[in-house]
Amino acid sequence: MSLPILYSLRNCPYAMRARIALFKAQLQISLREVVLSNKPKEMLKVSKKGEVPVLVMGNESGSSIVIEESLEVMLWALAKSDPDNLLYLHDPHALPNMLKLITQFDNKFKACLNTYKCAKRYRENNITECRQACEIYIQQLENRLADSSCQTPFIMSDQESLVDIALLPFVRQFAKVERQWYLKSPYPKVRLWLNRYLQSIMFTKVMAKHNVWVGMSE
Repeated sequence: MSLPILYSLRNCPYAMRARIALFKAQLQISLREVVLSNKPKEMLKVSKKGEVPVLVMGNESGSSIVIEESLEVMLWALAKSDPDNLLYLHDPHALPNMLKLITQFDNKFKACLNTYKCAKRYRENNITECRQACEIYIQQLENRLADSSCQTPFIMSDQESLVDIALLPFVRQFAKVERQWYLKSPYPKVRLWLNRYLQSIMFTKVMAKHNVWVGMSE
């Protein structure tokens, strides 16, 4: 069978974390970089949402399996192959706890982050309040990272997990809104954690530029 196809957008945080999970799982895929202003008909045919990421796989019967949510792509990939044990399979309670934290950030933190980015973009006068709403969640991460005695702590423990790679793209966005404030902010553990990822070979490979895929020729 042909390789799974991932429709992706380089800087979309949801597509980014899907690519990270696929990289961590060491799975080969065919990546199709798209632009949302000119979505290829092949993507729209399998996913009416018209958003990335979209993972398309063939099966033995010749039909397609489509995964349209980034977290589901991550879980699918790591269920296939998890060489770093990001799902903490040794602990039956770990995955529910991870998913609970990821859901909190996907829903509450992401809403605050969107408001914060808009306040910066449109130079609104409530940017401090918007940032402080985000900081409630950043402080949670700081506390978790500070609880570890390890020199390279991760969010759930001293071992990397699904949570780290799921939240990474959104914390990266937060760090870019008011860069100078962030560099002096009272979150040294978060900065260290984020920088390790941003400077890693993994991140360089996941963020490699690809030519835009325009679709199959008629």
